[in-house]
Amino acid sequence: MKPELLDLIDEAFDKKSWHGPNLRASVRGVDARQAAWRPAPGRHNVWELTLHAAYWKYAVRQRLTGAKRGSFVVPGSNFFSRPVEASESAWKADVAILMNEHRQLRRALIELPAARWREPKTLRLIRGIAAHDLYHAGQIRLLRRLCPE
Repeated sequence: MKPELLDLIDEAFDKKSWHGPNLRASVRGVDARQAAWRPAPGRHNVWELTLHAAYWKYAVRQRLTGAKRGSFVVPGSNFFSRPVEASESAWKADVAILMNEHRQLRRALIELPAARWREPKTLRLIRGIAAHDLYHAGQIRLLRRLCPE
């Protein structure tokens, strides 16, 4: 395992870093109303971006481990229409999916055989999921600022 690559995904997700808010910090303190708000019809909201990020953590884990896809906790793939139920408990449940998918991805990386850490494909996936988290963290921060009080 390359600890610096594990640090990379942690900094993008939930550890202190130089660049400011990471993905976890971006959703912290968001309530269901803010999470469901859309800047315009047909645009994604914080809730959808949160579940989208969880899905891609799952997809990267599946690619790294060779596990069969199709077992994500929410039916579908990529983007999921949210909210289905606009309640605080439903929002918190979807945030918990994000947290759980990050934990499972970390576990898969820690258990990855050493030889796999040298493969370009593995390195691209790890760098990619970190960049993905930061990209959506920025989108979420912007949506939070735009959301009316």
